[in-house]
Amino acid sequence: MTFAFFGTPQFAATILEKLIAGGFVPDTVVTNPDRPVGRRKMVTPPPVKQVVLEQDESIRERIRLFQPEHKNELPLIPGGPYNFFVVAAYGFILPKELLALPRLGTIGVHPSRLPRHRGASPIQTTILEGDREAGVSLFLVDERVDHGPVIAEESLDGYDIASMNYRELHDALAELGGVLLVRALPEFIEKRLVPKPQDEAKATFTKKFTAEDARVDLEHDAPEIVWRKVRALTPEPGVWTMKNGKRMKILDADYRGGKLVLRRTQMEGELPKDVKS
Repeated sequence: MTFAFFGTPQFAATILEKLIAGGFVPDTVVTNPDRPVGRRKMVTPPPVKQVVLEQDESIRERIRLFQPEHKNELPLIPGGPYNFFVVAAYGFILPKELLALPRLGTIGVHPSRLPRHRGASPIQTTILEGDREAGVSLFLVDERVDHGPVIAEESLDGYDIASMNYRELHDALAELGGVLLVRALPEFIEKRLVPKPQDEAKATFTKKFTAEDARVDLEHDAPEIVWRKVRALTPEPGVWTMKNGKRMKILDADYRGGKLVLRRTQMEGELPKDVKS
C-alpha cells in the first residue's frame, strides 16, 4: 500500500520509527525544511528526517523526502497515487486539495482522547488542567483542526499522569500512538474500522503558550498551579517569575504537602543551580 507520512518534531519521529519497525515503510516522508538550531545556529534536519537518514540503505532508498518551505507547495507532493496519508504533528494544516489525493483518506495521530484537547498543545494542557487520564486518538483528517471521526483510541495506562512532566508524558504518548497506529493500519486498509463522529458538545481547544503564559507569582499563585506549569511548560516556553528585580527561571519543582518546593532555578545572567532543601 502506497502511503505518505507527514510529521516534523520528536513526537512524529517516534511514530515513524514504530511504523517502519512494524513493516509500514512510507513511500514519501513530508517534513519541515532543515533549520538553524542552538546558539551556534547549526543547520539541522528535523527529527523525522533524522529517522529516515538513520535507516538501513535498503529502507532509506525506498523513501522520498519532501521538505516544502510553504504550505502552497504541499499539493506538489512527489510520487503516488497514494492509498492513504498519515499525519502526526506536521506543522501545517493540510489543504483540501491535498486531502483529496489518497484513496482511503488521511489518518491523524493526536495525543489526547478527542474531542478533548484539540489544537496545538494537548500534552501541556493535559498537565495544566490536572487531568487524571491521557491517551491517543487516530482520526480521519478533514479541513477543520482535529475534527474528523475517530477510528481508534487508547488511554495511557500504568502511569501517574498527575505527576508526569511534559517530556515524560510526551514520550509515553508518542510510544502509545505508534503502537496503536501499527495495530490499527491493517484493519484501516481493509476498511474494517468504523469511524465514530466526535461529540462536538464535549470539544475543548488548546492554544500555543507564550512566555507570558509561563509567568508565575510565587506569593499569590496557588502552589499546585505553579507546579503544573513547571511540569507542563518546561523547557518551552519556560516558567519564570521575578525575584529581587530580576527574572528567575524555575527549572524544576515538587509539590509536597500542599506546598511548592523549588528544586532547580536560574537567575537572570547566571547558571542554573540546585536549590537546597
